[in-house]
Amino acid sequence: MAKMDNEQSQLVAFTIISYSGAARALVHEAMDAMRQGDFELADQKMQEADEQLVQAHQAQTDLLHQFANGVEIEIQIIMVHAQDHLMTTMTLKEIAQEQKALCQQIQELKVLVEARAQ
Repeated sequence: MAKMDNEQSQLVAFTIISYSGAARALVHEAMDAMRQGDFELADQKMQEADEQLVQAHQAQTDLLHQFANGVEIEIQIIMVHAQDHLMTTMTLKEIAQEQKALCQQIQELKVLVEARAQ
């Protein structure tokens, strides 16, 4: 049975961390834009985050394919960290999508309140 060496495993882990970290930063930028009511910028940042997450997910999928094909992969703490980083970023992205809907509703209510105040 083939075995993935530690250097390869660490490279995959750091690839996942790098892409998911970039995605996380972009999601936070999108959330900031949402709070400011700039939904076009928020959408752009979320799209950029998606592109980063696709890369992180591809690294993860490649690793799973190797495992499924019989490659022995020793799990190190850095890989656990990478998987945790990816999953929390994906969860944050889902929360950001919900935040967008709420921010849009707040924006609409502000317009209604301001219109009635005049």
